[in-house]
Amino acid sequence: MPGDRFVLVHGAHHGGWCWRRVAGLLHERGHDVFTPTLTGLGERSHLLTPDVGLGTMIADVVAVLEAEELDDVVLVGHSFGALPVLGAADREARRIRRIVLLDGLVVDAGSCAFDALPDELVARRTSDARRRGDGIAIPPPPDVSVFAVTGPDAAWVGRRLTPQPLRSYQEPLGLERPLGNGLPVTYLHCVAPRYEAIASSLGVVARAGFGCREIETGHDAMITAPELVVEELLR
Repeated sequence: MPGDRFVLVHGAHHGGWCWRRVAGLLHERGHDVFTPTLTGLGERSHLLTPDVGLGTMIADVVAVLEAEELDDVVLVGHSFGALPVLGAADREARRIRRIVLLDGLVVDAGSCAFDALPDELVARRTSDARRRGDGIAIPPPPDVSVFAVTGPDAAWVGRRLTPQPLRSYQEPLGLERPLGNGLPVTYLHCVAPRYEAIASSLGVVARAGFGCREIETGHDAMITAPELVVEELLR
């Protein structure tokens, strides 16, 4: 029996590289895996411009579904990557079987990522973009323990993080249909420790009627607990 098709979308400051361990485990189990990097990040950081925003990143995900001629997809979004995933589902539900949001940043339609964050964090990130990101990008955090990454992995993750396009946090999530577009959506909430920057997402998840499960690991679970993430994705 052929395996499933997974499209794994990374979060802020990350790239497709962060799914390396999860993708390897899924491949071993016979599944097809695609790990696109969003415009302006990772190995595509040279494409960063003031115009790169959430709409660009939604188009990135849609383009993977279309160019690879994918259907019956399990579409996964980590952290900020939940927003491009939900935007893509609004346009291409016919290609998607179900959605998994891994500690995702989720907002209501018409809201932007900054609307989900505490005011002081928005002010700090905006100031950092102005002072150290040429006014167009939010520099990555200097300490990756904020993502619950410690030990030997910290140096690797710290090297790979890239600035996040500021506009991606300022541009509203424009949808034509209800959040999730009628697809089955599961939210995996990382609780050991909790990542407070996405705390407001849980209310949106509840209002949207998405399924929600807690998992005992930290925010960058695909790096720190890949076996657990794969177990959850295959449930």
